[in-house]
Amino acid sequence: MTRYLLSVLFGLLLLPLNAAATLRVFSCEPEWSSLVTELAGEHADVFTATTAQQDPHYIQARPSLIAQMRRADLVVCTGAELEIGWLPVLMARGGNPRVKPGTDGYFEAANFVTMLGVPQHLDRAEGDIHPRGNPHIQLDPHNIERIAPALSDRLAKLDPANAADYGKRLEDFKQRWQAAMQRWETQGASLRGMPIVVHHESWAYLNRWLGLNQIGTLEPKPGVPPSSSHLAELLETLKATPAKAVIRAPYQDPRASEWLSKQVPGLVMIEMPFTVGGNAQATDLFGLFDSSIALLKGAQP
Repeated sequence: MTRYLLSVLFGLLLLPLNAAATLRVFSCEPEWSSLVTELAGEHADVFTATTAQQDPHYIQARPSLIAQMRRADLVVCTGAELEIGWLPVLMARGGNPRVKPGTDGYFEAANFVTMLGVPQHLDRAEGDIHPRGNPHIQLDPHNIERIAPALSDRLAKLDPANAADYGKRLEDFKQRWQAAMQRWETQGASLRGMPIVVHHESWAYLNRWLGLNQIGTLEPKPGVPPSSSHLAELLETLKATPAKAVIRAPYQDPRASEWLSKQVPGLVMIEMPFTVGGNAQATDLFGLFDSSIALLKGAQP
């Protein structure tokens, strides 16, 4: 009997420690899952709501996502209304007060960077316009560098018992990330001014960072599928100003970029990873940028 009671008491003592050791993180996109893993390691159990094969604008609020939202201690999303079509539904149905906007359990990465493409006026006739600006902030490594300390601070605030470890992991990440950025910028120096066509306005932050020259988009307006008349106009533009590559994300329909690449001599079609998991090399944030630069450089003569 005494042995039984001791075993029960031992088990009860372990349960709170194990529960407190791991934050349950609901990440809206793969890039933030990767960053949380870098900063938290074994202190976080990370669930990712989307994959690189999905358009993060359009996700169904499935019961499995609602269940994950209900149990989360921290929600990490891009924000800037990228998830406006599905995240509020998940939060309402999840009914989890720990992660409501305005609490420490809710983190929007876009709050810590300078947004590009903020519209001067809002008009839905102009397509899929985001009032706060272009939300695809993960494609500039300097943005990741700015977001990491804020996210680390939030993890430490939610889990103060492991605050010192979060601090150490942040410093380690910053050193490795800064070294990687120097390498990427050296490798990408030859890409400056490279003319490209894109499927969607997803690449503004990558363009700014590497100095790419975007001369056209396959979509006539953001979120509006390519039309034959628009593609014909774009083809005329490319005759006067040739591009080296037409790039798209894995979840975007390849038919328009395939057609255009066949019409324009020397125009290389590139499926960029766009986020972590976008191809076999982009297994984490470091691989995302390694692969992106290698693919772009591969389009150069």
